[in-house]
Amino acid sequence: MSKTWPMVPLKEILTPVSRPENVNPQDTYRILGAHWYAKGLYIKDVRTGSQIQAKHLFRVEQGDFVYNRLFAWKGSFAVATEDNHGCYVSNEFLCFTINKNIAEVDYLFKYFSRALIWDEALSLSSGGTPTSRNRLKEEKLLSIKIPLPPLSEQQRILAKIEELAKKIKEAYEFRQQAIEKAEAVLLSASNEAFKKQKGWTEARVSDFCEHPQYGYTASATMESIGPRLLRITDIQNGQVNWDTVPFCQCPNPKPYFLQKNDLLFARTGATTGKSFLIRECPEAVFASYLIRLRVKQLVIVEYLYKYFQTPLYWTQIIGEKKGTGQPNVNGKKLANILVPIAPPQEQNRIVTYLDNLQSKVDELKRLQTETQKNLDALMPSILDKAFKGEL
Repeated sequence: MSKTWPMVPLKEILTPVSRPENVNPQDTYRILGAHWYAKGLYIKDVRTGSQIQAKHLFRVEQGDFVYNRLFAWKGSFAVATEDNHGCYVSNEFLCFTINKNIAEVDYLFKYFSRALIWDEALSLSSGGTPTSRNRLKEEKLLSIKIPLPPLSEQQRILAKIEELAKKIKEAYEFRQQAIEKAEAVLLSASNEAFKKQKGWTEARVSDFCEHPQYGYTASATMESIGPRLLRITDIQNGQVNWDTVPFCQCPNPKPYFLQKNDLLFARTGATTGKSFLIRECPEAVFASYLIRLRVKQLVIVEYLYKYFQTPLYWTQIIGEKKGTGQPNVNGKKLANILVPIAPPQEQNRIVTYLDNLQSKVDELKRLQTETQKNLDALMPSILDKAFKGEL
């Protein structure tokens, strides 16, 4: 900590303010909540007075320093914005005006945006465990001392933080753009790979696959009472963690048993049309919101699976979604999907080519994940240095 900066208790910076209002059954109230980790206030609910049990609510004004006593240890500190002005909070929220003659609002907020101060809030809280009614009382908050340089120095620090935050944001954007460009290249390449060429044919899914089969309807349980039950939600980013897939009771599981090279499709919901190729699996059946395909002839399954990732496929499947609410694809429509059929040797070449390209994209994503961890650590480090007088 800079030795030239005085340590000032918050009671010299913050003044408690309370604006209680009687709840009128006929009036409408915008109720605020506070995001954890100093992510700001938000409108949690809009209710009429007749829907509110409390007799009083407390009005918030722009510029108030606000915190939730129950979750101070989770970083529920905020400064009320223009959008929050005139909204209300419960009695678990405390509001303060800030002495702007000695403290910049943003300086105070940045100070309370750090894990170190949340840990201090936890140490000062009382009344329960960290997850049960553990409150940071007003007098405890106001007893906290913070380093407080002159206003000019606070403004310099804030300008430096803003400058560095802008660079971090740009780095995040470059990172995202790199991933998006790589995925776009992969999509374009897969589309080109499946464009019909001389010597190719075309066939519908029904011409070379067994009849599409719907999955088994059962309740899932974590008790090992039968085979595992693979559901749409168990398939994440083209992967399945079989250890977390639940079990089910299935008196006649044989028709539904999954095996290597089965292709599964989501037939409803946000993932409608997405496919998944079974490579290895334990004893498992598939749930009713999935459709199974099994290849009989003409194509190798990896070739077909690659095709089901292309825009050429999605152009067809999107047009087959039914309903104005939750979209769905049925077995009949799936069976009618047209597929370009390359000669066997060419199918293998296409699969190898796209696998190699996918590996490069996956490696880029892995590296970008590592860089994100580094970027995520930058701002906490910057804030730590700022309040030590090292920025």
